[in-house]
Amino acid sequence: MTTSVNTSKVYDEIIDFIAAGTTPESVVKFQLSDTAKERLEYLVYQHKMGELTPEEKKELDHFLTLEHIMILAKAKAHQYLKAE
Repeated sequence: MTTSVNTSKVYDEIIDFIAAGTTPESVVKFQLSDTAKERLEYLVYQHKMGELTPEEKKELDHFLTLEHIMILAKAKAHQYLKAE
């Protein structure tokens, strides 16, 4: 199943989340949309099958970078919550 999701839409989801104002609790609970998750699953599957196009590889790399940033933000949010 291919779900066309522009990587900028994923950036927009994260930017909107941050711009709306965050709390440590909301950072910990943050999840991407189902559409973005489906696209990521598709890209990971294609990667495992060795069938990613160069454009899809770039898109997967962007997803992974954003995921890394969110993991770090969630870890920091947990620290803030423990300190309260």
